[in-house]
Amino acid sequence: MAAGGNGEAMSELRVLVWSDFICPFCFVGLERAHYLEREHGASVEWLPFDLHPEYPEEGIPRKGLEDRYGPGVHERTREAVEAAGLEYGPPERIPRSLKALALAELARDRGRYREAHERLMRAYWSEARDLGDDDALVELAVEAGLDADEARAALGDEGYRARVAGSTRAAQEHGVNAVPAFVLDDRLLVLGAHPYEVFDAAVAQLERKVA
Repeated sequence: MAAGGNGEAMSELRVLVWSDFICPFCFVGLERAHYLEREHGASVEWLPFDLHPEYPEEGIPRKGLEDRYGPGVHERTREAVEAAGLEYGPPERIPRSLKALALAELARDRGRYREAHERLMRAYWSEARDLGDDDALVELAVEAGLDADEARAALGDEGYRARVAGSTRAAQEHGVNAVPAFVLDDRLLVLGAHPYEVFDAAVAQLERKVA
């Protein structure tokens, strides 16, 4: 990190990331967060964002996305995911993600957020696991080190759901209308899973401000 005006190094870079498990660019954002940790010594905290609260409980067919985003959307998504070195293989149905987001909040309380967040992301995008299915979610929670009974209870827990809703509102109040949304050092918003060079430039900008 660059030195400040008093000769001291800039403090550890703090990065907040709003995301949703069903967002493909949030999956790519997982790799970008690892880059920020590895190359810039960042401390990354993930926050829930309920991207599609309008989805029905049973989810929607993935092929329906072509009506919204046009032909070729799946190929473009595959290319973006694979370009990040990640495996692309989601299920044919896009789930309502609220239960998975609530489960991740239980993991946060139990000190297992990173493990649960990454397990759920990879399970959905690379292994075609259904994050709308209670049994699948509980199984993934156990793989991430959580208690099965606690995990099942968390899926419908109103406290966790309210936490997700509050986090989503907070993001929207800060002008976030798409995810992933990276907030660097509480000062700079970067919307999207941009190439490394964009994040490098953003960090450099912050460093200049403290120099």
